[in-house]
Amino acid sequence: MRTLHVAEGTAEAAVLVDGASVAAVGPYEELAAAHPAARVRRWPGILLPGLLNPYGPEILEGTYHPDPREAAEFGTEPIGGERARAIFRADPSRLGASARRGVQRLFAHGTVAVAGELKARPVVDTVRRAGLAIGRRPERLQGPVSLSPTPLVLLPPLTEGGPARFAIFEVPDRAELVRQGAGTCVATVVEGRMVYRAR
Repeated sequence: MRTLHVAEGTAEAAVLVDGASVAAVGPYEELAAAHPAARVRRWPGILLPGLLNPYGPEILEGTYHPDPREAAEFGTEPIGGERARAIFRADPSRLGASARRGVQRLFAHGTVAVAGELKARPVVDTVRRAGLAIGRRPERLQGPVSLSPTPLVLLPPLTEGGPARFAIFEVPDRAELVRQGAGTCVATVVEGRMVYRAR
């Protein structure tokens, strides 16, 4: 079944999804009239092509994302630096599971693509299975490693026949997204699948 996604702030750029691809992009009223059988998902905020996070290796290979069951030992926030390296040295099998949790954190921030050279096989496999796109890393990285990097990097506009990768942010416009950051994400779609939805 086709799904028509529309956000309140960008009704002129609704997205019709068919499988893993974008079937059409355009004003909601026109797409709804042309595809009356499509399931409609309405969202607050704005629908955008999704974000590229340039810190793929730092977030997925250089950071340990604790399992909630490890909260007593490691806490709940990502762990970086030497402590993360020590965790991976002590138990290399943690890397793949950590990367899977890291990918979920990226999805929760509207990220649909990462950049940077990933070297660890468990991480490469995780990214591939998750459907994250791989982009080119900017020559100069301006801000610190973050799930909501500065500046935010949007992917090119969605096009008919292209991959259905996009995110919805609960903000009134792009300027407010820049001000508040990617933590305002309420839903992320990758290859037509909803991989994150805020509760």
